[in-house]
Amino acid sequence: MSSSTSPPRRRGALLPAVVVVVVLVGLVVAASQVVTEYGWFSQLGFAEVYTTRLLTQGALFAVGGLLMAVAVLVSLRVAYRSRPVYAPVDAESANLDRYRESLEPLRRLLSVAVPVVLGLFAGSAASAQWEQVLLFLNAEPFGAEDPIFGTDVGFWVFTLPFLGFLISFLTAVVLLAGIGAALVHYLYGGLRLQGQGPRTTTTARVQLSVSAGLLVLLQAGSYWLDRYSTLTDGSGRFLGATYTGVNAEIPGRTILAVIALLVAVLFVVTAFRGSWRLPALGVVVMLASAVVVGGVYPYVVQRFQVDPSAQTREAPYLQHNIDATRAAFDVDTTEVTNYQASTQAEAGALRDDAETTANIRVLDPAIVQPAFQQDQRQRQYYTFSDPLDVDRYEIDGQVEDAVIGVRELDLSGLSGGQQNWVSTATIFTHGYGVVAAYGNQRGEGGLPAYFQSGINTPGALGDFEPRIYFGQNSPEYSIVGAPEGTEPREVDYPTDDEGGDGVANNTYSGDGGPSVGSWWQRLLYAVKFQEQNILLSDALNSESQILYDRDPRERVGKVAPFLTLDGDPYPAVVDERVVWIVDGYTTSNEYPYSQRQTLQDVTVDSQTAGLTGSAAAAGQGAQTLTALPPEEVNYIRNSVKATVDAYSGEVVLYAWDEQDPVLRAWESVFPDALTPVSEMSEDLLDHVRYPDDLFKVQRSVLGAYHVTNPAVFFQNSDRWQIPDDPTADVPEGVRPPLQPAYYLTLQMPGQEDPAFSLTSSYIPSSDADASNILTGFLAVDGDAGGGGAGQVAEGYGQLRLLQLPRNLVINGPGQVQNDFDADPTISTELNLLSQNNTDVAFGNLLTLPVGGGLLYVQPVYVQSSGGTQIPRLQYALVSFGSEIGFAQTLDEALNQVFGGDSGATAGDAGAGGDAPVTPPAEGGGGTPAPSGAQEQLAQALQDAQAALQAGQQALADGDFATYGEQQDALSEAVTRALQAQGQVDAATGADATAQDGSTPAPTATATATAPAEGTAGG
Repeated sequence: MSSSTSPPRRRGALLPAVVVVVVLVGLVVAASQVVTEYGWFSQLGFAEVYTTRLLTQGALFAVGGLLMAVAVLVSLRVAYRSRPVYAPVDAESANLDRYRESLEPLRRLLSVAVPVVLGLFAGSAASAQWEQVLLFLNAEPFGAEDPIFGTDVGFWVFTLPFLGFLISFLTAVVLLAGIGAALVHYLYGGLRLQGQGPRTTTTARVQLSVSAGLLVLLQAGSYWLDRYSTLTDGSGRFLGATYTGVNAEIPGRTILAVIALLVAVLFVVTAFRGSWRLPALGVVVMLASAVVVGGVYPYVVQRFQVDPSAQTREAPYLQHNIDATRAAFDVDTTEVTNYQASTQAEAGALRDDAETTANIRVLDPAIVQPAFQQDQRQRQYYTFSDPLDVDRYEIDGQVEDAVIGVRELDLSGLSGGQQNWVSTATIFTHGYGVVAAYGNQRGEGGLPAYFQSGINTPGALGDFEPRIYFGQNSPEYSIVGAPEGTEPREVDYPTDDEGGDGVANNTYSGDGGPSVGSWWQRLLYAVKFQEQNILLSDALNSESQILYDRDPRERVGKVAPFLTLDGDPYPAVVDERVVWIVDGYTTSNEYPYSQRQTLQDVTVDSQTAGLTGSAAAAGQGAQTLTALPPEEVNYIRNSVKATVDAYSGEVVLYAWDEQDPVLRAWESVFPDALTPVSEMSEDLLDHVRYPDDLFKVQRSVLGAYHVTNPAVFFQNSDRWQIPDDPTADVPEGVRPPLQPAYYLTLQMPGQEDPAFSLTSSYIPSSDADASNILTGFLAVDGDAGGGGAGQVAEGYGQLRLLQLPRNLVINGPGQVQNDFDADPTISTELNLLSQNNTDVAFGNLLTLPVGGGLLYVQPVYVQSSGGTQIPRLQYALVSFGSEIGFAQTLDEALNQVFGGDSGATAGDAGAGGDAPVTPPAEGGGGTPAPSGAQEQLAQALQDAQAALQAGQQALADGDFATYGEQQDALSEAVTRALQAQGQVDAATGADATAQDGSTPAPTATATATAPAEGTAGG
């Protein structure tokens, strides 16, 4: 019999090897992230931001983690080493024996692991407070004192949050260390809950009493700080210290702080005297005082002193809230005008508003994006952001409002054969060019009237760098660049040059990204993007750069992490470059007495929700606008204007509001990150506009805080709200989101000259459906240019509020839209246009304070209901008082409303349309038509409406024979209507009023009929 033996297996060798490999991989990945991020910031010139943030977070992590770990470790060691040599012999100790025996093998490990784990959590919590710590260390005075303590507001914004965090953190350290010590003392007999004799050893008594004393001392500090926190308390009817807060809560917390301090002393005394009776009694007194002084007494004051006379008692404190809120949101200098609006449309009423009338925008940037897309995209791999943006440009010596879009790269448009890494990362790398159209004009066939169009063609904007490497739709990353003399490989733009392949190629020559010219740089980025081709591809060379983080908002957010960024970056052609302009806000939630606003709630509207324009028509929320994050603030400033060069990716942060204390604090932290506004070029200032999101926050604040009388404010009798957007495409029964603010060039009452402005209107506030009548109109001067390089225009940022008479009914946007929908002439005409596979869409409903009243203007578009959808501007709707105008041009519609002559000329004067125009309904404005022709016309329209409804019913019933008959009847009725229209025009001489010889559609009054099928709104 024989036996064989095998060598012993090395069972423990594999696990250490796996651990080593995992650790090495983790270190490589972490190193790649740190090194590549540092390279990205350095390339942009913002390495200081990255290193300062990284070092601050690292220092806080180390200090916080070590403080927690050392405190817990020392506490556990002291408790264990001072354990009794002989454990008490009693039932309680006997029950603990088995736990001690179980823990003993793990004791050394646990005594280290527990502090380390707690230290990691504590370090993470501390490092997350890096912004607050830096602001505390670089605090700046606000120059304004609170009304209760007489302390500078900067104490609440910079100092109080840090002190609150510090006390909370130290409380956690002391509490966890004390709990750990108590557990060890209890487990090893130093602390007993039962039995005869002393309950604690001397060491346990000293250690636990000191821990308890420190906890109570920290609680005393918390009570003391809570006195100041009363001014930022939002639990009452309004934010800030009320009568009860000032007269009961603040004194009560002072008393509690003193009591807690005395109890802390009693615990220290116990450490030496050995009796727990006094501190225990002190704790009972402190808890009872917290209930009585902190709860019962404020309740009694509120219930029996304040509530019976609340309006009188709270008046001075409510005034503090009003004043602080208006100051914190920068609305305290709003110019308020009592606007005695007229509702009578008289001939020549717009003569004094001729310049405003000429600039009324009829092109809706939220609707015409598909027209830009189909007309100007050129290739399937280009796209335009949706919605487009509104800006202004000087064309032939005249400043014109413009709708502008950037032709960006869209990799999803590449064919299947082009969807490979080489194409998407190294060949298709950028967009090309800018397209811009007049905002106040209508082009041929209802398309936009472009002044900058085509690709690689001259335009009114002159010569500029057209290549778009950084934009809102740029790829995640692109690898560009090559040595001089290398044949270009990047697709630049389509061309028809003979002998080519249909495109011109180009090599990137800018400095837009970190280098990937060496093997180790390729390795780092291959790890970062988890893409092996970056390391292996021969498309990379010694001059290659990698462009990433290319969205302007994302790019600015990385170099300025202390800013909240506006949701609508916009492009502008500035100094022969295309740049993105991004507005940045500094915010705080700790301004005393200022009412808080939730940024997301007040900046969401129909455009950010994707419920207007082409995105809504396509049934998708593909828009690039975003609402602000869901954070609460009670202080905000537009402190920074940032630019991102679309070619080089260069980021410049201009210190726009140099008086903002929060920005000054950040300038102390990052002294090289910000550029003075004095270095802004004149061309850039001409394109700086007032930010949309800030205006939406301010209009929300002014909805309540236009009232400055505390008695009226308390009664809540004059609160306003933003109207719902009547053009939003929402399901029936669902409340539409808010109406957006609109950029317009207009001259407000009392304003010397027209200015590029941001506007919004107000209606009464109500928990139920609000009464849709106008109560106010708000505009802000958004023109920053005109003063030269580095000089911000004097009127920029001036808010102007028109308060309408309470005894005058002026229709709000919802009611005006309803009147448009219900008008028989308009609804019939639009229903006819909705046939033959077309849809009708209402554009933005603009409100303008002109002619001594309020004028509403709305463009009407027609587009295909399927397939290729190109919205074409067909009509303009106008409302003033009870008069409605409906014509193919805004100029004609204005003349209809204002007695045949508005007194001014709109920008689209002379731009005729192709669609037939219907006559006025009975009772409308304009010259009455002969009764015979008018009766024939009315009968024809009624027949057309009847045939339309009968045909739709037949189609629904599947009766195609009857449907065909009704379509024939509809066609015949339309023919009769057009013939009658001609008779009406011939008899009234209506042709003479149209500047281009086309027939204007007369005014119609509103009656109750169904709105046009396929329209938005209503």
